[in-house]
Amino acid sequence: MAFNRLRRLRKSEEARELFAETKILAKDLILPYFVVEGKNKKETITSMPGVFRLSVDNLIRDIKQAESLGIKAILLFGIPQKKDARARQSYSSTGVIQKAIKAIKQEMEDIVVITDVCLCGYTSHGHCGIVRNHLIDNDETLKILAKIALSHAEAGADFVAPSAMMDGQVKVIRESLDENGFKDVGILAYSAKYASNFYGPFREALDSAPKFGDRKTYQMDYRNSDQALREIEYDIREGADIVMVKPALAYLDIIQKARQTFKVPIAAYNVSGEYSLVKSGSLQGLFKEKEIIWEILTAIKRAGADLIITYHAKEVAKWLRQ
Repeated sequence: MAFNRLRRLRKSEEARELFAETKILAKDLILPYFVVEGKNKKETITSMPGVFRLSVDNLIRDIKQAESLGIKAILLFGIPQKKDARARQSYSSTGVIQKAIKAIKQEMEDIVVITDVCLCGYTSHGHCGIVRNHLIDNDETLKILAKIALSHAEAGADFVAPSAMMDGQVKVIRESLDENGFKDVGILAYSAKYASNFYGPFREALDSAPKFGDRKTYQMDYRNSDQALREIEYDIREGADIVMVKPALAYLDIIQKARQTFKVPIAAYNVSGEYSLVKSGSLQGLFKEKEIIWEILTAIKRAGADLIITYHAKEVAKWLRQ
C-alpha cells in the first residue's frame, strides 16, 4: 500500500522534486572563463555560442553576475598576446591570468579562483609541455608548471589546477607552493584527463591546437578505465585536494568508479564539445535545451561528481532561482 501511495505521489511535479534522489545546487558548479589582454573586449567563440573571450574589465562584470546567482567558484584560462616555445608568458607576474586574479580578488574576496596550470595556451607549438625533437620533455615541463602555479598563488589564486598530464606534476607543484609559504593554496588535479575528441571547441577558444602530432602520448587512452584509478591514486598521494575526471558525459563510468574508490572531492569537467553539441542540437530544434542540460548535469552528479565544471553554469544557476 505504501509503495503504491508513493507511486501516485510521484506523478505530481512537486512530489517528484521532493523525492528526487539527485539534486544540483549552484554551489556545485564551477564556471570556466577565457581571459584576454586589453580592455572592453568580448570576443565571440564561433564553436561555443554564448561563451566569450573576455578582457579583465568585462570578466569582473561577468563574475559579479555569476556570484549574484550563487556560483561560488570559477576556473580561469589565459590567452596571451605573445606565444613562444617555452611558454614564458604563462608564469610572468604581469601575465594575463596573474593580472586577472589580482583584479578579481580586489573586487570579490569570497569568489573561489581556480587557475589552469598548463603550457598549451602559451606555447607556439600548442603542446602542453616543453618539446625537444618533437617529444615532450616531462621533467623540464615540471619546472615550468611549478613556476606557473607559484605565480598564480602569489597573485591570489585559491586553487591551482594542473592539466598538463605530466608525471609527477602534483608533487612538484605541492612542494613548490609549500616551500614558498602557500600551504593553504589547494590543488585541483586533472587526474583522469583523456585524449578526447570532445576538446575541439576549447582549442579554438584558447588557440591551443597542437601544430604537429597529438596529445595521446601524455593524455589518457579512452579505452582504459583501471589506469584512471591509478592516476587518481598517484595524484592523491602527491597532494591533490580535489581530483577531476575529464571529459564528463562519455566517462560517467570513470566518475562512478572514482567515487566508489576514493574519499576525496571529485570534480567532473563538462567540456567544450559536450557544451557545443547541446547548443547545436538546440538551435536545430532537435531537443529542448533546458531539459537536456538538466539531464546531462544530473547524470554527472548522479555518477558521483561533487563539483561540475560547466559552461552552462550561469544558465543553470538562473533556472534554480525560478
